[in-house]
Amino acid sequence: MRAVIVGVGIAIAVTSAGQAQQRTLVGDHIESGGYGAPVVKFSDVAGNFAVLAGGRGAWIINHTFMIGGGGYGLVNDIYDFRLAPAPRVQFGYGGLELGVVVAPNSLVHFAVTGLIGGGGLTLGAPGPADGVFVVEPQLDLVLNVTPYMRFAAGGGYRWVTDVDWVPMTDADLSAWQVSLALKFGRF
Repeated sequence: MRAVIVGVGIAIAVTSAGQAQQRTLVGDHIESGGYGAPVVKFSDVAGNFAVLAGGRGAWIINHTFMIGGGGYGLVNDIYDFRLAPAPRVQFGYGGLELGVVVAPNSLVHFAVTGLIGGGGLTLGAPGPADGVFVVEPQLDLVLNVTPYMRFAAGGGYRWVTDVDWVPMTDADLSAWQVSLALKFGRF
């Protein structure tokens, strides 16, 4: 009987000590914020210089984890001269964006984000769009300008699949990109 009591006592002591040192991803107190940001991206579409504009927004958990979304569209005129007459390329995409901020309280820090979603491609006059799948990982260098504003400059790769409009291919829409963003919110 004494052995059982001593065993239970040791188990309680070990459990209590373990709970005092336990660290979790999300604890009892969650700090929450969020932001919205206009974004400009410089890339390549069908072998031409491309400017995409749009925005992103996210909920920020404990100053570190971001869950949100973004959407971007081609804003400059690009024509596919492989067809006659050369139709104007129209391309846009958006989706879920997830991210992690590294050292958010430092004046200059990093954020790693990834977009997964879909988009549409049209050649010529507005009409039915070809649906595409998009994955876009990105690394940003972030500057804390004010407590409510951040400037982010980054780069990543836009991977596009399921392009069915001939002569366009997945490779015509997949490309490296550089982006600039002004984030406004509570970080």
